[in-house]
Amino acid sequence: MPAFLQATAPPMNLISQLGHLLNFIAPAIAVGLLVAALAPTLMKKARPNHSWLTQSAINTVACALVLLGGLVVFGHDGKMETYAAMVIACASCQWFAAKAWRG
Repeated sequence: MPAFLQATAPPMNLISQLGHLLNFIAPAIAVGLLVAALAPTLMKKARPNHSWLTQSAINTVACALVLLGGLVVFGHDGKMETYAAMVIACASCQWFAAKAWRG
């Protein structure tokens, strides 16, 4: 391809990089917080032993790792398969944290 047809983007500054990072992590933060907030309502029999903040952090980290894995596997973010895996990972973390397998 000729050089004049290749689009070159200007380098991103720190604010732009932080914006991209926050937009990448935003679904993980939202799902992690929502699952931790709704867990006491939806899981009445199995109460987690951790505080709400700890549950949120664990769920958010698990979701972020799944998003990062999806970025590596698929080459770009925003795939529905990655979001489905993120929800499954977050629900599994919440289930383990609440020790729900004990009944």
